Amino acid sequence: MLRRGSMALPPTFVPGFHDEEAVRKIKYNPLGNTGLLVSHLSFGGGPLGGRNTYGCREFEEAQGIAAVQEAIKKGINYIDTAPWYGQGRSEELLGKALKDIPRQAYYIGTKVARYETDPHKMFDFSAEKTLRSVDHSLKQLGLDYVDVIQVHDIEFAPNLDIVINETLPTLQSVVAAGKAHYIGVTGYPVSLLKQILERSNTKIDTVLTYTRDTLIDDTLKQYLPFFKEKGLGIITAAGVAMGLLSNSGPMSWHPAPDNIKQVCAAAGKYCKERGVELGRLAMHYAISQPGTDTHLVGMNSVELLRSNIDILRNGLSDQEKQILQEVKTKYLDTIKPCHWENIEVNEYKKKIEKST
Repeated sequence: MLRRGSMALPPTFVPGFHDEEAVRKIKYNPLGNTGLLVSHLSFGGGPLGGRNTYGCREFEEAQGIAAVQEAIKKGINYIDTAPWYGQGRSEELLGKALKDIPRQAYYIGTKVARYETDPHKMFDFSAEKTLRSVDHSLKQLGLDYVDVIQVHDIEFAPNLDIVINETLPTLQSVVAAGKAHYIGVTGYPVSLLKQILERSNTKIDTVLTYTRDTLIDDTLKQYLPFFKEKGLGIITAAGVAMGLLSNSGPMSWHPAPDNIKQVCAAAGKYCKERGVELGRLAMHYAISQPGTDTHLVGMNSVELLRSNIDILRNGLSDQEKQILQEVKTKYLDTIKPCHWENIEVNEYKKKIEKST
């Protein structure tokens, strides 16, 4: 770490490039035992894929590039992307945004195994495809290496054996070749992440899960001691539960059951009537939870970036804090259970069976 006076700066700080005052206001955490020191808030590249990724709103390319560049200058130093996001658009746009930024200034993770919207071509955990995917991602990003290479959504694999015996050992060879530094696994069912860690002979450095430590679902907390004991970097995403915890509500494709959507919609209405945005409350709650090393927040505009940095730095107003407690008590704490495990996987299997 660089030290100026009594304040510490992360290893990613580049004099003359960064906004030093802004960087000093960012909290940094060790990413498990990787040796990386990552910003508490990190840049989720999913929305850079546009409408082809989870129905994200469209945006001007220049907006997305500006958001990435300002985020890094302000001290956000971890970026997450994947070939799945816009079927390559996210990685391509990141490549344009990063070409004029010092490589020292950021860490970046991408993924393998999830690719196209066609159910028959969506997932491929094979060694051959994995190697091709890594090379293609590096080309799209304009980089010689990524810091973290991850297996995307392991719950969709035909079985865990292929991930353990083929995908992960292939990623180990990618690391040996210098094309990545660390290996991660991602998925919605936290229990499955634990299971693969217990079974794998390949060293896994990070885990990424989403919507599992939020106002409506704290499943991750049950597994934190195990992950910490293993020295894993812990990455969470989707603090607003993929739009459920917002005044405007989720996209129509959201996999949550109707009862969960109805309660969250009522909570959003309650907030809106009081001039408060439920998404801000949910984001603040998520990034305030202990144990996670970095919180991915999907962004594709400077406006969104500044809003999220404001929540990180300044927290909630007294009114927002009060409404948060009211919304929890009246609505969100009443949803039990509050998850959608297996729903997406089962729907995916039905589509495959129906079209064969």
